[in-house]
Amino acid sequence: MKYNIRGEKIDVTPAIRSYIEEKIGKLDKYFEDAQSINANVVIKVRGKEQKIEITVPALHYTLRSEESHSDLYAAIDLTVDKLERQIRKNKTKINSKIKRNVIQNFEADLEDNFEDDDSKILKRKKIDIKPMDEEEAILQMEMLGHTFFVFNNIDTDSICVLYLRKDGNYGIIETK
Repeated sequence: MKYNIRGEKIDVTPAIRSYIEEKIGKLDKYFEDAQSINANVVIKVRGKEQKIEITVPALHYTLRSEESHSDLYAAIDLTVDKLERQIRKNKTKINSKIKRNVIQNFEADLEDNFEDDDSKILKRKKIDIKPMDEEEAILQMEMLGHTFFVFNNIDTDSICVLYLRKDGNYGIIETK
């Protein structure tokens, strides 16, 4: 696995880099071609809290986890454990989807564009929208830990927004 490790308000020392690579490297066993996968790691410091975000865009899905802790090494351990639980929990769902070829390559473009003007838009992301069914979109949204997900519905061939409702169910907004 390749690593893209960066720190915000913190210098990423060789010891921190080595620890992160060692911990995330344990996830290699879950991927067929781990050498082609890039793990994106962002370390942030907010007061006494250290926050770590790990995003692993694999071929058919994207794993994402973030944790905060007063100890950076504990935050790293918690985040990697959370990713491993996600993989184990969704392994059968993911494998059955891949075998049926319902999903195609989903890779999010992780480039964030920050605007310097005075508009109300603080962050802008560009993603590649790949065709998938509603069930796969729910799985992908849960793995990312988001409350909404934009996807191209393979059944209706339209762009849809899947969102988590307050009652715990899901809703879909379809475009014409």
